[in-house]
Amino acid sequence: MARVALFVHTQRDAAVDQAQKLISWLDAQDHTVVLPDEEAQALGLTDRAVGEEHISQNLDLAVSLGGDGNVLRAVRLVANEGTPVIGVNFGQLGYLTEVEPEDALDALAGFFAGTHAVEERMRLSVEVEGSSEGPYHALNEVVVEKVDSGRTVRLHVDLNDDFFTTYSADGVIVATPTGSTAYSLSARGPIVDPMHHALLLTPVAPHSLFDRTLVLSPDDHVKVTVLEDRDACIAVDGNIVEQLGVGQSVICRASPHPARLVSFGGKDFHRTLKTKFGLADR
Repeated sequence: MARVALFVHTQRDAAVDQAQKLISWLDAQDHTVVLPDEEAQALGLTDRAVGEEHISQNLDLAVSLGGDGNVLRAVRLVANEGTPVIGVNFGQLGYLTEVEPEDALDALAGFFAGTHAVEERMRLSVEVEGSSEGPYHALNEVVVEKVDSGRTVRLHVDLNDDFFTTYSADGVIVATPTGSTAYSLSARGPIVDPMHHALLLTPVAPHSLFDRTLVLSPDDHVKVTVLEDRDACIAVDGNIVEQLGVGQSVICRASPHPARLVSFGGKDFHRTLKTKFGLADR
């Protein structure tokens, strides 16, 4: 029997109700269900609680009940072990959530019956020079950005250990194709099919005529170094993980551990884009 972890957006009552239904179904099928500490407390199931640092151990499946942010959290905790993730959509229109709530039980039954596919999505591996933390992994993007409002930060960018340029900007984004529809898009980056493998380097509000995104090979690596007297910070999939001092560098490259997202052929990336941007059929 399988070991299944549920990651639940506990501030959404519908997600909590659905989690309880899925737990009952999984129990009836003799599967083992575990929950991170926060979810276990919220659902009153402390006997199923597992610390985040251990939840990926011996895991066969992770189920996210929430929006895209909740999927990012599940991926962060389980992807290094190759665990597949099912995303059940309790957010707005999600790019990462394959299953609608009313189809969640059928999706679980389909997974265990083998009537599913697994999409492997490229992630980034991120190292902060001089830090004892990390490496970090990102499914969407890594952002090196300013700390002080109203001031830019100067960032020196190397591509494959060769100097490329210096940006005076609000920051720079290194994104995956999956992340091309997240922060990179709001900075005028291109939309890239999430099954591609590439690194997207996008400056944020640069003081420069050169403000275009670079689409790089998945074999490339990007080094960003903080210059002069203005500190910066690094955010990984929307979460600030470290402060960066002057002279400190961040190195981004393709991760050897992709995200593995379960698909049932229901959502099509191009149709999701049409719906998201209100593109009419003609």
